[in-house]
Amino acid sequence: MNWRALAVLGLSLASAAHAAEPPSPARAAALSHMLHQECGACHGLRLTGGLGSPLTAAALADKPADSLTATILDGRPGSAMPPWRPFVSADEARWLVEQLQQGRLP
Repeated sequence: MNWRALAVLGLSLASAAHAAEPPSPARAAALSHMLHQECGACHGLRLTGGLGSPLTAAALADKPADSLTATILDGRPGSAMPPWRPFVSADEARWLVEQLQQGRLP
């Protein structure tokens, strides 16, 4: 295994161990609202897919949380996925990913 692979593995393990700090109840409600209203415009009002891919627990189960968090924060260049970094912190994005992967958001 080369040094790059070891570095990536180390970053992945360190990030996986880091659970997001939960937002306050008011901020969690605002993030949930944003998810359904803003993200739902492309990912479907039930988050089952549309222009964007589904955001259901089943669809996200095998996706790395770090990659999903980065996608929320930085978007996907060349696609319709915009960066949300101006509106959510890294911990909030990770919290959203955790909630989505565990099927916790209505």
